[in-house]
Amino acid sequence: MWYWAFKYIFLGPILRVLGRPTIEGHENIPTDGPAILASNHLAVMDSFFLPLMVHRRIYFLAKSEYFTGTGLKGAFQRWFFTAVGQIPIDRSGAAAAEGALTAARRQLDNGRLMGMYPEGTRSPDGRLYKGKTGLARLAMDTGVPVIPVAMIDTHKFNPPGSILPRPTKVTVRIGKPLDFSRYEGMEGNRYIERAVTDEIMYELMQLSGQQYVDVYAASLKNKTPEVESPATDAAA
Repeated sequence: MWYWAFKYIFLGPILRVLGRPTIEGHENIPTDGPAILASNHLAVMDSFFLPLMVHRRIYFLAKSEYFTGTGLKGAFQRWFFTAVGQIPIDRSGAAAAEGALTAARRQLDNGRLMGMYPEGTRSPDGRLYKGKTGLARLAMDTGVPVIPVAMIDTHKFNPPGSILPRPTKVTVRIGKPLDFSRYEGMEGNRYIERAVTDEIMYELMQLSGQQYVDVYAASLKNKTPEVESPATDAAA
């Protein structure tokens, strides 16, 4: 109930005024059945504008920190993200990554739309970064279509570190579904998973017009060496 209340009554109308959002290619999203929306990730507001513009409900994986805050702010944040259907995951370690994939698989088994960010975290500078292979593994395991989504100019509406939005026109661009059924039975092959991931990232590059950088965004943020990880793609 709260998901639709925020979308149509409390938050959605404000975002429509400030962001003047438009959507292109909405017909590429199936009216029912499971699918993965694979999106670039420019800003926190990606997880607000995408559900606002898509008719069906979208479920996202969200980092567990959104649910563990203390005090009044922590309590409100925990209630808000739970109310709008965000699924908390721990992003640290391989076991946590597998748990995230299991949570996402459960939603797809129930015929739902999963929103995922293959970059794993927000872009630090507006460019498109190397994708992690968790999304590819999930798509191959479940056989559901992957629909590329380009969020345009959300980082201008919600610059990193900003609290108040800056009125900017936002565009949501939906690409044609990608079918990876040709890889059936190859789940667990890391080379195939990388090939699938790279195909998804290529489509996102074409849709968004972003410059592609073949390193993980998290390695720049944390200033740590690149390490391939199966960690799935949570809202960050």
